[in-house]
Amino acid sequence: MKTAYDIIQKPVITEAAIADMRDKKYTFRVAMDANKIEIAKAVEEIFGVKVAKVTTVKMKSKPKKVRYVTGQTSEWKKAFVKLTPDSKSIEFFDSLM
Repeated sequence: MKTAYDIIQKPVITEAAIADMRDKKYTFRVAMDANKIEIAKAVEEIFGVKVAKVTTVKMKSKPKKVRYVTGQTSEWKKAFVKLTPDSKSIEFFDSLM
């Protein structure tokens, strides 16, 4: 049985993600096998908010070269979570805006 903390791995902090926070859209790195329903329940459980919509994207691996060593970055899954208009914002992200 996966816990909410197994599903939501960490927040994604980028310029685009911070710009979306004004519209109550938050971005998280999630487990590869998590579906949208599990992600919504995990966000509601951890942060105590109401989720309106979840969109997911699988980020493909990219070639990476450091000096003479070549390799690949790992694949990961990104989730965009939109909260309902009457829901409170997530306090963790308030300090970033």
